[in-house]
Amino acid sequence: MKKLISDLTEYLGPKNVIIDEPDKQPYVVDWRKIISGKACAVALPSSTEEVASTVRICAAHGVSIVPQGGNTGQVAGAVPGEVGESIVMSLKRMNAIRAIDTKNNTMTVEAGCILKNLQEAANSAGRLFPLSLGAEGSCLIGGNLGTNAGGTQVLRYGNARELTIGLEVVLANGEVWSSLRGLRKDNSGYDLRDIFIGSEGTLGIITAATLRLFPQTPIRHTALAALPSVDAATELLSRCRDEAQEALTAFELISGACLRLVQQNCPDKRMPLHSIDSPWYCLIEVAHRGENGRSLENFHRIFEDVIECEQASDVLVAQSLAQAEAMWGAREMITSALAHDGKCIKHDISLPISEIPAFVRETDELLQARYPGVRNFTFGHLGDGNLHYNVARRASGDDADLHAMQPGLSLLVHDAVERRSGSISAEQGIGRIRTADLIRYKAPLELQLMWAIKRTLDPNGLLNPGVLLPSFEPWMELRGVSSADRCCR
Repeated sequence: MKKLISDLTEYLGPKNVIIDEPDKQPYVVDWRKIISGKACAVALPSSTEEVASTVRICAAHGVSIVPQGGNTGQVAGAVPGEVGESIVMSLKRMNAIRAIDTKNNTMTVEAGCILKNLQEAANSAGRLFPLSLGAEGSCLIGGNLGTNAGGTQVLRYGNARELTIGLEVVLANGEVWSSLRGLRKDNSGYDLRDIFIGSEGTLGIITAATLRLFPQTPIRHTALAALPSVDAATELLSRCRDEAQEALTAFELISGACLRLVQQNCPDKRMPLHSIDSPWYCLIEVAHRGENGRSLENFHRIFEDVIECEQASDVLVAQSLAQAEAMWGAREMITSALAHDGKCIKHDISLPISEIPAFVRETDELLQARYPGVRNFTFGHLGDGNLHYNVARRASGDDADLHAMQPGLSLLVHDAVERRSGSISAEQGIGRIRTADLIRYKAPLELQLMWAIKRTLDPNGLLNPGVLLPSFEPWMELRGVSSADRCCR
């Protein structure tokens, strides 16, 4: 290991190889403070060539690499394990915007760019880059691509995969593959781009991307609707889709419990409503380039029927940018409010929209029957079927009590998701935390195909070991895969 560190230091320079334990700490602990790993060093390359050379040096020493962006993930996919035989490769120094092509509506950027900076650069060029997350002020685009991030604008613009035209990737042997040509049509073989997006750094290290830009939508209308049930929310979603059509950019479901928690734990945050007494709320946004007065009138009309039919008790339409920002600010503070409350068991799930009301109703009841007193804080992107189904400790309990529940509680939730043809991970990935869940819910053939790709692109298992894919033998034994089926071993 000393020779590895010596070689890295000689190549990258002593300032760009961190070996002191206190200085390594921010890179080896995940954002939620659940996983605390170890690394023999942290490397900070500043170019694609430096990434490639670092990979070649590590490969020569047989040392694994954990690629890391902003380390804002929810599933500990960007931190090392406990053994300490990996290096962390932080891409935060690779933060250049290489090109903005307004005629082609593309932006080519390096993996270490902060998402918020990309939004602002696009805006300065008269364009829109619509990927938007609560952590956009600190997350890096490389991490967004590695997890196929979603966010609040998926309803109109799609996940990170749909926003990406090309990639530059350093492979496990140090070779560089690039498709940064800005082509929207290239039907000349397998789409390698999609293999790397969402692979959580286990197949290659994304160093740059060519991203889609869109026309700006200067006219935005935002509303917060108070609703009696999730059924009413899905009905309102259908009405908004019919009326607003492609102008509908966001439709967020928020439980009243979530907003009350924000009000309690973030007293400095301006709340959009004086009273938060409804069980459910929906935050809705439409954005377009049409005539402002007429569009506002149409936006108001969307809610008239649902109020008359008592499917919504109240609807507040923002009359100013400050009001709209207060609505979105309350939504974006939910994660911080949960963190302030203490540990919680998080589930990032995806379901057919039609199944969501029954899932929430029945799963809430099952949880209270088996774990009476636990508190549900459910919110998410109803428009694309993605819920953040969070369960917090009992009012009289503590974090240790919640931790003891976690295995059985998550099994209950994920089994309910499986029964309704859903997914245990919608936008956050698998990371280190959900590999056992992947074993349980992925079909053996899917796991074999995934491992076949992994073995081909990373035959020595040097890229982000322990993340996303479990080790081969345990899942075979657990799922009863026979030796005849071990086609990818």
